[in-house]
Amino acid sequence: MLHLDSDVQFVRGVGPRRAELLASRGLAKVGDLLWRFPRRYEDRSAFVPLARLEVGQTATIRARVSQTKLIPTRSRGRILDVTLTDGEGLIRAKWFNGARLYNSRVFLAGVEVILTGRVESDRYGENPVLFNPEFEVVPETPDARGAGGDECGGYVPIYEEALGITSRQLRRIIPAALDALDPALRDPLPEAIRDRRQFPDLRTALEEIHRPRVGADISKLNAGRSPAHCRFKFEEFFLLELSLSLRRQRVRSSDGVRFETSDALRTQLKKILPFRPTPAQKRAFGEIVTDLSADWPMSRLLQGDVGCGKTIVAFESIVVAVENGYQAALMVPTEILAEQHAISARRVLGPLGYDVALVRRGTTKEDPALVGRIRSGEVDLVIGTHALLEGAVEFGRLGLVVIDEQHRFGVMQRLGLMEKGRRPNTLVMTATPIPRTLAMTFYGDLDVSSIDEMPPGRHPIETIHAYERHRPRVDQALRREVDARRQCYVVYPLVEDSEKLDLSSATEGHRRLAGLFDPARVGLLHGRMKTLEKEAVMQAFAGGHLDILVATTVVEVGVDVPNATLIVIEHAERFGISQLHQLRGRVGRGGHPSTCILVTPDRIGKVAFQRVRAVRETTDGFRLAEADLRLRGPGELAGTRQSGMPELRVASLLDDMEILVEARDEARLWEGDPPGAAQLMEALSRKPGLAGVVGVG
Repeated sequence: MLHLDSDVQFVRGVGPRRAELLASRGLAKVGDLLWRFPRRYEDRSAFVPLARLEVGQTATIRARVSQTKLIPTRSRGRILDVTLTDGEGLIRAKWFNGARLYNSRVFLAGVEVILTGRVESDRYGENPVLFNPEFEVVPETPDARGAGGDECGGYVPIYEEALGITSRQLRRIIPAALDALDPALRDPLPEAIRDRRQFPDLRTALEEIHRPRVGADISKLNAGRSPAHCRFKFEEFFLLELSLSLRRQRVRSSDGVRFETSDALRTQLKKILPFRPTPAQKRAFGEIVTDLSADWPMSRLLQGDVGCGKTIVAFESIVVAVENGYQAALMVPTEILAEQHAISARRVLGPLGYDVALVRRGTTKEDPALVGRIRSGEVDLVIGTHALLEGAVEFGRLGLVVIDEQHRFGVMQRLGLMEKGRRPNTLVMTATPIPRTLAMTFYGDLDVSSIDEMPPGRHPIETIHAYERHRPRVDQALRREVDARRQCYVVYPLVEDSEKLDLSSATEGHRRLAGLFDPARVGLLHGRMKTLEKEAVMQAFAGGHLDILVATTVVEVGVDVPNATLIVIEHAERFGISQLHQLRGRVGRGGHPSTCILVTPDRIGKVAFQRVRAVRETTDGFRLAEADLRLRGPGELAGTRQSGMPELRVASLLDDMEILVEARDEARLWEGDPPGAAQLMEALSRKPGLAGVVGVG
C-alpha cells in the first residue's frame, strides 16, 4: 500500500534505477507522479476502416498482421516493416531501428493489433503508412494483457516526456501508482467546498485525470476544463489565495506607525503640487491616506503607466510621514534613477525645507557624517539603491518605506528595508502595470491602487517600426530633431561589440553618430561608467548641452528630460514589451510631439515581430501588459522567480481567471476563521505537488 509521500521506487515497474531517473526529473514521490497531469488526450476508442483512411489524419485502426520483414538501411538502422489488413484494405506500419521489436516476435502473421498514429503516404504517394505508431496486441482471451500495454483502447492520456521517461512509460507507471494507493486517501479540500462547487473527491479526480472513462467530454479534458481539472485548479488557486489572506491577516493584526491628518498637513501638501492632480491621482492618494491612518502598517502597491504621475503621489505620501515626525526611505533599482529622484525631491519638497539625502554604494565609508545624521533622525527623506540595505545604514524613526520599480527587487530586499524600522508603512510602485485581477494575486499581500489616466497636455507618442534598410531615414529623423533644437536618445542593448551576438553596440553607435553630428554634442552613457562620469553626462543632457544621448538600458527608468522628443531603440527585437514601453516613456514628457523608432534587422522571428507590433500599435501600458501575458506568460511578466510567487503546476493565471476569482471568494470566507484556515493550510502543505505553493506564506 502506497501513500502520496511514498518513494516512487516502490511503484510496480519502477525499481531503484528508474526511481533515480524519475527523481532527477522531479518525480521522487508517488504524489509527484500523480500530479504530473497529461498534456492532452487521444480518443482511441473508435476504429477507422483501412479503406477510409486519409493522409494527414491521426487514426486508430484494428487489423491483422499479414507480413513482417526487417529492412536494412544506411542511416536509420533496420526498419521493421509490417503489412496489415482488416479485410477491406491494406496499410503498412514502419518502426525505425525496429530490430529489437522484430526480435520480440510481437508481430507474427495472423496476430490482431490496434495501432494509433498519423497517416502518411509512401514515397510514391500511393499507399498509406503509419510511422512509429503506438500499438497494442489484442488478447486472444478477454483477461489477457497485450504486449503493447493498455494504451490504445478508450481515451489515452499523452504525457509530456521527462527527458528519458517517455509518455508510454508514464502511462504504465502512473496507473500502477494509482492501483497501489491507500484507499483511505485523505482529501485536503473541505467537503463543504466540494459540495458547493460540485467537485469530485481527491481519489475520483485523480482517476478521472489519468484514466478517463470513454464517454466523458474529451474536448473538456483537452481544454483542462473537466470537473477533475477544475477541481485541481481551484484547489491550487484557493491555497494560494488563502495563504495570501493569512499573510494579510498577520499584517493587520500587528501595530503599525499611525499617521494623523490635519489642516496644517493639507496646507503643506498644497505647497508641493506643481499642477492639479488627476482624478486617478486623487483616488490613489486617498486610498494611501486611509491606510496611513489605520492602526496596522500599510502595505500597498501603486501601479500606473509610464508618466502617469506616480512619483508626485509618492512625494505626497512622504510629506504625510515627515509632517508626523517620521523619516521616509525611497529605494530604487539604479543609481541614475536614485539621482533623478533626489533632484526631483529637492525641487518638489524644497518649499517645505526637508533634508533630503542620497545614499550611494560606498556612502557608508565615504560619508560617515551623513550616516550619523540618518541614524539620529535629522534626515527627513533618504533616497538610495540597494545601498540602503547595508548594515551601517540605520534610521532614527523610519515611518514610511517607498520602493520604486518593485519588480526589480525580491521579497527579501523589500522586507530587509522594512526591518530598518518598527513595522513602517510600505508603498511599492511599478510602471509595469498588469491587469488588476492578476495584480491582486501577484501582490496578494498588498492592497492595489491604479493610476489609469495620464495628466492633461501630454501628446501621444508616435511609434514607428524601421528595418535596418531604413537606416538613412532614421538618421534623417535624428537630424530633424537636432535642427529643431530638440534632444534625442539612441538606446542599444550592449555596451561593446560582442562576437557571440550580432548586435550593434552603444560604443560603436556613439562613434558612428559622433561622425554624423557635432562630436561634442553626442554623449555616451552606460552602466560600466563611474558614478561621477554618469552624473556629468546626465547633467549635460538634462541641461541641453548634448543633442543626442547614446545609452544602454540604464535610461530605462527615471530619466526625465522634457526637451527629449525622439528615442531610437536599436535591435528592438532583443527587448521585451515592458522594457520597450519603459524606454519609450523617456520621451513625450514635454509639450512637444514625440516619436519612438524601433529599429530591427530586416528579418526577425515571429515572436519578436509580435512584440514590436504590440508596442507600435498602442501606448496603453495595461493593453501592452495583456499582450505581454499572451506572449510571455504571467510568471515572466511579474518576475515571479524573484518576487517569491509560486510556479503554479496545474492552474494558469492567464487562462483560468474565472476559477481564480471563485477561489479568492472562497478564501475570503475562510479568512474569517483563522484557526480553521491555518489547519487547512497545514494539511495542504503535506500534499505533494502543493507544498511549494504553501511556501508563499
